[in-house]
Amino acid sequence: MENNDNKKVIKSVAGGAVGGAAAAGGAVSAVSALGTASTGTAIATLSGASSTSATIAWFGGGAVAGGGGGMAVGTIVLTGGAALVAAIVGVGIYKMLND
Repeated sequence: MENNDNKKVIKSVAGGAVGGAAAAGGAVSAVSALGTASTGTAIATLSGASSTSATIAWFGGGAVAGGGGGMAVGTIVLTGGAALVAAIVGVGIYKMLND
């Protein structure tokens, strides 16, 4: 019986991880395509490190110089959001497997 419970937990954690990664990837893609950097430049026109920095800073409310939280807060928001989605999806899968 215990082995079956372990399999349910593993499936739930794996599903949650996939859900969290998909949510973060989708959010980053949407901001990269539609967002605007603190300079007023469309993020979609940027490339490389400037695109990555602008995208992460967008999640933090913009650049620190412009009154936002910058990349530090953006990283916290993005990873925290992904972790929240992962937890919700994982719990949902676990409950579904136990019904």
